[in-house]
Amino acid sequence: MGAKKIPCCGVERFLLLLDGPWATLIIRELLSGPRRFTELRGMLPGISAHTLTHRLRRFEEHGLVTRMAYAETPPRVVYELTELGTSLHDILYAMKDWGDALPGKIFDRATISPTKQQRGELSHEAEE
Repeated sequence: MGAKKIPCCGVERFLLLLDGPWATLIIRELLSGPRRFTELRGMLPGISAHTLTHRLRRFEEHGLVTRMAYAETPPRVVYELTELGTSLHDILYAMKDWGDALPGKIFDRATISPTKQQRGELSHEAEE
């Protein structure tokens, strides 16, 4: 079996790392600072523990997130964006601005309406 070919297109590369409906929302929540697993789950209603774990592991493998486990009882694990992960700030805010500018009537015509989780707003605390 051969090695996977890395796409030349930057958009394809982006989507390889941040694919699926939860990826950008997890990054959005981590932009405001380190978070524990349970905090992230609470900020993302509807995400399963399995999905969140899978995404965080994948982000860690690709250098977007660090995972710090503390030897405490009960165990405490904190996730934080790396410099690479933090570099997504401007991209996510550009997406937010674009989405905020869309007229509501566009969603009236959509066959699939956005869920509460997908409509989540970026916290402006992360801009400071």
